[in-house]
Amino acid sequence: MSNNSNKAITIGGVSIEPGQRTNVDLPVADLFTGTSLSMPISVVCGRKKGPVLFVSAAIHGDELNGVEIIRRLLKRKVLNSIAGTLVAVPIVNVHGFLNQSRYLPDRRDLNRCFPGSPSGSIAGRLANTFLAEIVSKADYGLDLHTGAINRSNFPQIRANLDDEKTLALAKAFGAPVIINANLKDGSLRSCAVDLGIPMLLYEAGEALRFDEISIRGGLRGITNVMRSIGMLPEAKSSKALNPVEARSTSWVRAPTSGIVSWKAKLGASVSKDQILAIISNPIGEQEGVVTALFDGIVIGRSNIPLAHEGDAMAHIAAFKSVSKAEGLVEEFATTHEPDSLDN
Repeated sequence: MSNNSNKAITIGGVSIEPGQRTNVDLPVADLFTGTSLSMPISVVCGRKKGPVLFVSAAIHGDELNGVEIIRRLLKRKVLNSIAGTLVAVPIVNVHGFLNQSRYLPDRRDLNRCFPGSPSGSIAGRLANTFLAEIVSKADYGLDLHTGAINRSNFPQIRANLDDEKTLALAKAFGAPVIINANLKDGSLRSCAVDLGIPMLLYEAGEALRFDEISIRGGLRGITNVMRSIGMLPEAKSSKALNPVEARSTSWVRAPTSGIVSWKAKLGASVSKDQILAIISNPIGEQEGVVTALFDGIVIGRSNIPLAHEGDAMAHIAAFKSVSKAEGLVEEFATTHEPDSLDN
């Protein structure tokens, strides 16, 4: 074996040799009926030496954009000549996916259960299996998410930007907005940091819905990252999107209960005290307004036209230059419009 040859990787007891592309069914907890259930994994082991990258989706079972992103990624012919190894896991939370639910059957959030335990709850066991079989064998990671039900996120990267390698990945991805997000106890990202694995979290779209711009942006972002770490050759000609880093973010909450009439779209630039939405009672009398706390961009928004007092309504990100951020948001949306790229 030459010094430039890749190494085999073993997942779920299956050894994938350099030059092989193999699907692995990793067993998880069976259904009540005794029916066997497994986590689908696709491994592309390149012939040439290179890093191991895992790309995962549906850690929350109702977040579907990432599933489609990985499906399209695996159809790319360029993967036939990658350096290193791609481990693609389109559905981590298989139980939640089957039930169209964010959670596992024990009502636990899988992304708060890492590192888990082989003898713990169903969530703990699944987290432990994913960490041991996938994450611990990788050099880099990308985890794909969406907003919750009835809540949309504008395409954004959340990561530990204080780490130089992670910051470089975040910039390479090409999302218009990157956020230095705090690590949360029990999260996959927190465990990856503990293992010394640079990892990005891509947030885009809404639960239980496909969003074409978010999907196309995610697909391009993954290939951008693969190019940046040497798994794919550099693009011959491609204009890089230089993202802006959010200095801070804050949710604006409903001051009263009622029916919502939105005035600001997802991705819109807003000024301090600008009206984002009007909340009225059922007979049309104005009860209150939702206003921006500072100048910024709307990176998240509730989609349901009803609100209780205190509900999170709009997520605003502040930037050093809002006008620059606004331009990047527009450029990203235009670049990934459905008629501008092939699937």
